Amino acid sequence: MKFFNKLLRDEQGATAIEYGLIAALIAVAAMAAMGTIGTQLNSTFDKVGKELTTANT
Repeated sequence: MKFFNKLLRDEQGATAIEYGLIAALIAVAAMAAMGTIGTQLNSTFDKVGKELTTANT
């Protein structure tokens, strides 16, 4: 019975899970931000490339 009482009071596992969830949330937010920035950069480079091609001719 002491084992189960001690197990119920132990919060180390819960803390590890919380840190894991925070890390996962940060990773998802970073991926979303990088995807948006990557799309915008691609569009900008396409515009610059077209302008350079037009200016060169």
